[in-house]
Amino acid sequence: MKSIYKILFLFIIVAVCGGCKKEFEENFKNPNQAETVPPNLLLNGILFDMYEAPFSGSERWNQYTAANYFYYANNNYDWTGATLDYTTLKNVVKMEEEANRLGGAVAKPYLALAKFFKAYFFVKMSLKVGDLPMTEALKGFGNLTPKYDTQKDIFKQSLTWLEESNNDLTALIAAGNKELKGDIYLKNDLMAWQKVVNTFKLRTLIQLSAKVNDADLQVKQQFAAVLGNASKYPVMDSMADNLQFVYNESFNKYPNNKDNFGNDALRYNMAGTYLNTLSSYKDPRAYMVAEPARGVAEANGYAITDYRNFIGANSGEDQGVMFDKVQKGLYSLIGRNRYYSGYTAENTFIISYPELCFIKAEGINRGWATGDAESWYKKGIQASIAFYGIKDGSNVVTFLKKDGKLGEFETYNVNFTFETDYYAQPVIKYAGNTTSGLTQILTQKYLAYFRNSGFEAYYQYRRTGIPDFQVGPGTGNSQRIPKRFQYPTIERTTNGENLKQALLRQYNGTDDINLAPWIVKP
Repeated sequence: MKSIYKILFLFIIVAVCGGCKKEFEENFKNPNQAETVPPNLLLNGILFDMYEAPFSGSERWNQYTAANYFYYANNNYDWTGATLDYTTLKNVVKMEEEANRLGGAVAKPYLALAKFFKAYFFVKMSLKVGDLPMTEALKGFGNLTPKYDTQKDIFKQSLTWLEESNNDLTALIAAGNKELKGDIYLKNDLMAWQKVVNTFKLRTLIQLSAKVNDADLQVKQQFAAVLGNASKYPVMDSMADNLQFVYNESFNKYPNNKDNFGNDALRYNMAGTYLNTLSSYKDPRAYMVAEPARGVAEANGYAITDYRNFIGANSGEDQGVMFDKVQKGLYSLIGRNRYYSGYTAENTFIISYPELCFIKAEGINRGWATGDAESWYKKGIQASIAFYGIKDGSNVVTFLKKDGKLGEFETYNVNFTFETDYYAQPVIKYAGNTTSGLTQILTQKYLAYFRNSGFEAYYQYRRTGIPDFQVGPGTGNSQRIPKRFQYPTIERTTNGENLKQALLRQYNGTDDINLAPWIVKP
């Protein structure tokens, strides 16, 4: 009997303690701490993480601008560990979880876009380093040492996600779903997002140009399917469809603005790979993005608007030599009026219509699809030129006065006609679906990537050799342009064995930035 009483007593104690614990948790629950996160808030952060700012290392490595003062920056390609986006991808997974928690029609647009985001960020990361954890990644404590998927499998899965995202968006649009919230780019417009998804799919396929004969990937066939079925695969139609970051004067200022003019305006100048191409083409975009090199104009008696005054430095030049030439007015500086006179300069493209035009032209040139490559080539050039406010007829161009302070500008009138002044030049007029024509397309796409689209200009160079990036003492890395970034150091300490296997599979066991990843190997 005593044993029974003891058991009953213990049962009562446990029940009371359990009740006290529950009551304690309820009484002391923090009412200000959220237990769930609406998917629209997660979406907002994911979208912001897609933005890659201009005036950064990527801009110099794309050889658009160059640093001439070593204390603040350099032009070296001595690349170390890549910055990866797994934190953002964790938020994508969390967005899926929160959307599924809500369920129904509310969940569906977030789930459709989650597939696009997975493709976008895995492709972005893989282009930097090669193989990466994907299938076993993003499981938290469930798997702290995920195995690496091959770069081929990452791209194959990403193309599948993009196909599924497009199909899901088609169904949502047909059903009139209006549940998307938190979109800082496209005003919650699912039709606009569908164009982005399919435009990015074409970008992903063009990245695989060296793998066009891979039977598993079906690169050519997938490319042709998108171009051949506009109703199933809508893509961007104009500049209004751009996925872009828009600046404002209060919170998100353009990286170059009137507040930091005194800090960096003389420490950076234009790079020759970009500006000297514009000058040789007599391209009026040069007037909008750069200042004339006044030392050159004065020494030679050139008019200020003479294209010979728009000169960029060789990115490989010794910085001391470059700095001296800048002081003597022998190199063009970054345009003062466009980039330093205010706070909002220009929108930064993430995925854009001009890029799409050149992708279509390239695919048609390569024989992946039928169509008029020249038409898309011209549309891409015209869209890029128009972005800078240049039109047929008289154009006003603005430069800082000689020795003037910021705001002390002088203006000039420049006449321009696209067909006769620009396109009629043999170097510009499309040479047909030939190797020369392909070079023209890729060169113009490089020009259109100026200050936007992250590393896309570099990836094009790595993939095609166009344009010819300049090297020298100032670019380091034994005067070589690297083929990839190293893996982050944290991978060695937290997932070392799987990283070791991935390096053996790809790069003979060494994390060498000068060894090519699978995607660009013939």
